[in-house]
Amino acid sequence: MLNIIAELLLCREDYKFRKRKQARRQFEKENNLPKKIMIHPVWALFGIIVIIIVLLKFIIGFFFFSDVGDKKTLEKMEAIELILEKEKADIGSYPNELKTIIRNNPLRKDITIDFWGNEFFYKLKENEQDYILISKGKDGILKTEDDVKK
Repeated sequence: MLNIIAELLLCREDYKFRKRKQARRQFEKENNLPKKIMIHPVWALFGIIVIIIVLLKFIIGFFFFSDVGDKKTLEKMEAIELILEKEKADIGSYPNELKTIIRNNPLRKDITIDFWGNEFFYKLKENEQDYILISKGKDGILKTEDDVKK
C-alpha cells in the first residue's frame, strides 16, 4: 500500500516538474534568455540524502572510531612483548635495541613502528631483566598525554 502511495507521489512530482520546466523553457524562449539548469526534485532529495550520509559517516567515525590507532598500536606492542619474551627465553636476556628482533624476517620489518609511523621507545632497565616499551603516540613526542603504554 505504501509503495503505491509513494509511486503516486513521485508521479505527481514528476508531472509538476515537467509543467514548471515547460513553462520556464517557454519563458526563456520568449525573452531570449539562456537555458537555466533545472534539477528534478527527486535528484535534489537524493543529493541532500548523500550529503547527510557522508556527514554522518565522518561524525560517527570521529566519535566512535577515534581510538583505532591506540588499539592497533597496543596489538603491535603485544606482539613485540611476545617476541621479547621468546628472545629472553632463548638467549637469557632482552636485546639492547628493539631493531634486533627483526632479524632477517621480512614479516617483522615494520614491527618497531607504531600506527602513526613513529619508532617505539624501548629501553632496558638497569637490572637488564626488564624493559620499557612506549609508543610516542600521534604527536610523535615522548612523555605527552597521547603516549601509549602497556
